[in-house]
Amino acid sequence: MPPAAPRRRRSTMLTVLLTALATGALVLLALNFTAGEKKVQQQLPRLYSTAHPQFERALGSLLGPGIVGGNAVTELINGDQIFPPMLAAIKSAQKSVTFETYIYWSGDIGKQFADALSERARAGVPVHVLLDWVGSAKMEESYLAEMKEAGVQIEKFHKPHWYNLARLNNRTHRKLLVVDGQVGFTGGVGIAPAWTGNAQDPEHWRDSHYLVRGPAVAQMQATFLDNWLKVTGKVLHGEAYFPAIASAGGQKAQMFSSSPSSGSESMQLMYHLAITAAERSIDLSVAYFVPDDLTRKLLMDALARGVRVRLVTPGEHTDTETVKAASRATWGQLLQAGAEIYEYGPTMYHCKVMIVDQLLVSVGSTNFDNRSFRLNDEANLNVYDATFAQRQTQVFEDDIQRSRRVTYEAWLERPWSEKLHEKMTGLLRSQL
Repeated sequence: MPPAAPRRRRSTMLTVLLTALATGALVLLALNFTAGEKKVQQQLPRLYSTAHPQFERALGSLLGPGIVGGNAVTELINGDQIFPPMLAAIKSAQKSVTFETYIYWSGDIGKQFADALSERARAGVPVHVLLDWVGSAKMEESYLAEMKEAGVQIEKFHKPHWYNLARLNNRTHRKLLVVDGQVGFTGGVGIAPAWTGNAQDPEHWRDSHYLVRGPAVAQMQATFLDNWLKVTGKVLHGEAYFPAIASAGGQKAQMFSSSPSSGSESMQLMYHLAITAAERSIDLSVAYFVPDDLTRKLLMDALARGVRVRLVTPGEHTDTETVKAASRATWGQLLQAGAEIYEYGPTMYHCKVMIVDQLLVSVGSTNFDNRSFRLNDEANLNVYDATFAQRQTQVFEDDIQRSRRVTYEAWLERPWSEKLHEKMTGLLRSQL
């Protein structure tokens, strides 16, 4: 048997090693489950309405890329309208394809995208695909192999390495497709079977995506290249990515993005500015609605000055009961103050749209929760056009027709088990 002293030394070294490993794990956990920036706490003074020219100047100058005219934005409702034009645009590419998405899973639609991207790469078109490491975990390896063999440049966002372990909780939630630098797509859809079809049953989700032409496409391209540069260190530029873009319509728009590494509070600030400026109406299509105290107060202030606030959110069919419970816990004061909250009935409701005063429409990847406002990389397209806003309002009201309104009385009388679940989810609210 070895002497007692060497045994004690080995035991002590093992204890030190285990303690160091445990400490390191706790530090990494803390770094991943904190936002990393001071939260916005100061309420915004209400200085102007959405109709005032200063509102556009503020969003165009204070928060990011300037607002540009000459755009045409078209809504695409559900997979049957969304995927065919996306695939057609990829197949028509002559100069470049850039594609960033959070969800890319197995299934027929995933294979169709892999085939289309591979075919263009084999034809000599530069094709760049950025997938979130977590969101693409259910993707078949055969799709990746096919694309890589064809010459598609594929990268995974925040794939675990020793140098980025503190960023594992920061995901790219952006949904961007740009073809030849001339046509873009953004919205809420992922590449998975749930997004196919026409929301005809619980297996096929309700979602919206948007086809964009005009100068705002260059801002969409720059948003993709922001994360591509972070992951690869390579700058993509030149006419293949940033060609001259002619006017395509009469809409003013801007592509607005946020990231924990470069101003995560800016997306929340955009929502806060819009809510604070609202004069008549705020319509929210929200897949995940978990507002913090400040955001809820701004909505309450809007209700107090006579702004109509309506929300459509998931009902019986949801992909996360935890978020649903955390959301319902925040409804009481809003309902009591006059907010209209509707639960979508037919299937999972995955839309992410804000319409303010039928003048501003913000669409894209951003959810109304802390994860989108502070933890994820997000991107929204803001469109400043009354005709477009009125059309999106009609889409919103069509969704209301398929929804059940929740009253304050019904919210008060919900089962105690739901209330208990809501209390428990409060502990996780910073991560939802």
